[in-house]
Amino acid sequence: MEALALHVVRPIVSHPDEVAIQTIEADDVTILELMVHADDRDRFEEEDGRVLRAVRTILSAAAGRRKATLELVEAFSDEE
Repeated sequence: MEALALHVVRPIVSHPDEVAIQTIEADDVTILELMVHADDRDRFEEEDGRVLRAVRTILSAAAGRRKATLELVEAFSDEE
């Protein structure tokens, strides 16, 4: 699932090398936490999150019976 998410997300961001995904698995659900460069966050948040919803739809369809979702989370900064 993580590979599919990376395959979908990397081509649509300006900083593909700074895309990271952390997977959290539970009994019937898979949560993918997406971290992108600060400049790329707008791509997922603009137009009421249309791009983020589209990626979630793809992952949900690929998950089959398991529930899968993608959450956009803040990446930690090295500048502090």
